[in-house]
Amino acid sequence: MASDLIIRMRDLGKSYRIWSRPEDRLKQIVFPWRRYHQDFWALRDVNLEMRRGEAVGIVGRNGAGKSTLLQLAYGTLEPTSGAIERYGRISGMLELGAGFNPEFTGRENVVLSALAIGLSEKEIQDRFPAIEEFAAIGDFMDIAVKTYSSGMYARLAFAVAAHVDADVLIVDEILSVGDIAFAQKCTRFIRSFRTHGTLLFVSHSLDAVMTLCDRAVWLDRGELRADGPAREVCRDYVAALEGSKDNATTFKIGGRRHAGSERNTSEMPLASPATEIRVSPFDPEGPWHGRRGGSIVDVRVLDVAGNPVQFPAAGDEIILEILAEAHIELRGAIVGFDIRNRFGQAIFGENTYPVYRDSPVCLQPGQRFVARFRFQLPHLPDGEYAINPALAEGTQDEHVQHHWLDEGVVLRVRGSHIRFGVVGVPMLGIEIEKINEAEASAADAASGGT
Repeated sequence: MASDLIIRMRDLGKSYRIWSRPEDRLKQIVFPWRRYHQDFWALRDVNLEMRRGEAVGIVGRNGAGKSTLLQLAYGTLEPTSGAIERYGRISGMLELGAGFNPEFTGRENVVLSALAIGLSEKEIQDRFPAIEEFAAIGDFMDIAVKTYSSGMYARLAFAVAAHVDADVLIVDEILSVGDIAFAQKCTRFIRSFRTHGTLLFVSHSLDAVMTLCDRAVWLDRGELRADGPAREVCRDYVAALEGSKDNATTFKIGGRRHAGSERNTSEMPLASPATEIRVSPFDPEGPWHGRRGGSIVDVRVLDVAGNPVQFPAAGDEIILEILAEAHIELRGAIVGFDIRNRFGQAIFGENTYPVYRDSPVCLQPGQRFVARFRFQLPHLPDGEYAINPALAEGTQDEHVQHHWLDEGVVLRVRGSHIRFGVVGVPMLGIEIEKINEAEASAADAASGGT
């Protein structure tokens, strides 16, 4: 519907003047009828419409025009050609710390940024405690931002953008900065924001685009190359990066072994010796939700002998121990957990209900209890992963959540041999077998050419 339209771009273009020598700028002013520059078109003839409630991811190589598009949408740049229409309040993080004065404190920059977006002084005063809590930078709020780390810049910028009641939220690579707690906090806010607002999101992580966006736009050398469902556009973008689909080599894989063939085989280890997994201490102060009829008291990672382990290896058999306490009478307690990456994607999880479905665990107020999950630690790509424990009451389908704790324990993985996907499957062997032409023809004839 036309009333849902939030941003419209029509034949949008942005060019920059490229000067060969500094003095050419002056010559252009003195002799305006002459041309002392070249025009570089960062964007050309882009037509896009975004509607309320959409989440649109922008993908493309460096220099494709992604950041220029965001700045035009936000209004910090004016188009060279075409037109852009905006409806509603727009907030965003275009660059790390963009709009902040490095000499001012975090507090002063919050006020200035909020005023620039359109909040009144009363609104800023009312929302400042929430902004301060979201940023979670402590005493640094009253220190000049030139002393901030990149993570602190990102926290403050996102905290402001998250509390201005915007209709459009523009995010440029913010999730690549900071720790997993900050990344998951941003992801939770973005998912909540999507229920009523429009998200315009740029990231080099296609996993993040496919997780957070239902639509993607692919920019290539300043031109719009594709616009459609996020998974389809990201798939085509990856295919283009790896080469033309038409030139891709097609392999026929079979289980038949041929006599006299040349065979190269490599036995793969279950885990790379360089992989390092570090288990953080339990943090009981993380974000949580629930009725608090009980609480998670501790979470520990143990080896099979029951000893705490701080540096487990991928593929190791471990025990995840969750200690909880009932504050009220619980009839049918359920303890569970999941493990999520920095974008909030659930890698896997489990709970106690399937085992105790026919004999529910009932607990009295003040009673403590331990749930243990024994499993093989998966092979994970490099990054940080949050173990989120939870205590509920009821059944798998009908239950009351008493204490869901985010980022209770963090796993930090470094030096992993896993390169693709969100979780790895250990390879027990990899081989290439060369088949001569006569054997290949015979094999095709025997299989009917299929």
